[in-house]
Amino acid sequence: MSPLDLAARPAEKPLTAAQMLKLYQLETADLENIQSFGESVVPRLDDYVTRFYDWMETQPEFEQFFSDTEKLDRVQRQQLVYWQEFFAAKVDEEYLDKRRVVGEAHARIGLPLQVYLAAMNVSMKLITGNLYKSGLSPDQYATSIHSVSKLMHMDCAIVVQTFSARVNRIMAEQNDALMEMSTPVTSIWDGILLLPIVGIIDSSRGQDIMNAMLAKISKTRARVAILDISGVAVVDTAVANHLIKITKATRLMGCETTISGISPAIAQTIVELGIDVGDIQTTATLRDALVYAFRATGVEIRQAP
Repeated sequence: MSPLDLAARPAEKPLTAAQMLKLYQLETADLENIQSFGESVVPRLDDYVTRFYDWMETQPEFEQFFSDTEKLDRVQRQQLVYWQEFFAAKVDEEYLDKRRVVGEAHARIGLPLQVYLAAMNVSMKLITGNLYKSGLSPDQYATSIHSVSKLMHMDCAIVVQTFSARVNRIMAEQNDALMEMSTPVTSIWDGILLLPIVGIIDSSRGQDIMNAMLAKISKTRARVAILDISGVAVVDTAVANHLIKITKATRLMGCETTISGISPAIAQTIVELGIDVGDIQTTATLRDALVYAFRATGVEIRQAP
């Protein structure tokens, strides 16, 4: 299972340290191999940082994320701590939490995942090649590299999954905000609701409109609702059916819906398509719809003398 495969899984409760170790087949011998390999690498981590940022400076993202010297110095110190903890190979809940913090940080600053994964690939090359000097037999070296690779894959999976979860959460919040903006049901008078619709109405948005209207009716006990479609560019059979369903649903809750903003072009289209609007109340303008709503709720508007 690759890091991207793990990130693509639906949101679920994070795995425990024991579960992660089992998933990536990291046994006690692997952790001991990583610790032994680290004895040669950790003393040379300063050299790693120098070589890593020699590579990083060749990437277009360097100026965007690391041009500030204070920020760069802080990130480099954090990187040293990261690898020190990596080669300590104490994989517990705290270790996993720290890797998730890395994923959150990457998502927060907007560092692309492809850059992170490329950076980990470069790190693997530096750690297993440039930094390692000697001390292990060829067989021990190969075994240690295999263990290091497994832990690095686990780290990448945690970071990518956390990164993706944060991005998806942000997108969901933005989508909710846009939905609220696209379905702004407003109580304009006691017992009267208004929802101006602008743009395109598809199945998803039609359902959102219905949900918003029914929720507002339940909350305010409105008796009349106005759907103003003067901002809807195209009304076809599908759009008309969405509007009819909305009016029928609101009627079941004791609220009569008026559709305003019926332009000559829309009226002609509805007739040509043979759409039966039944007994749905429609008006050409929002003003006419308001007049109807006031009368239906027993409200009388008089011009001041």
